Amino acid sequence: MTHIRKNFLRFCGLLWAATVPAWAHNPVIECRQTSVDTIVCRGGFSDGSLAPGVRIDVMDYDDKVLISAQLGQDSMLSFRKPRGPFYVLFDAGPGHVVEVDHAEIVVGKAPR
Repeated sequence: MTHIRKNFLRFCGLLWAATVPAWAHNPVIECRQTSVDTIVCRGGFSDGSLAPGVRIDVMDYDDKVLISAQLGQDSMLSFRKPRGPFYVLFDAGPGHVVEVDHAEIVVGKAPR
């Protein structure tokens, strides 16, 4: 193999290795208030994969668990809106945790 070809193959290998982190997927959750007292959340990952069975905790600002449930087969969870300030904690494992504060939840149709 020529020297130029070896260097080119090394360069391609390094370039490929540098792109591997881009394949990682990050947790995402979207929550909407669908009625006066109902919140609907959909969890998943940035690569489009769903997260059925992943635990969702609804917490107050003192970190007390108000609601603890799992996402359904459609990666959705519907729950009664707590009376005071709260946040939704989507915990798909180490390094895969996302929080949504109640102030970030908009009124609208359920997320898809």
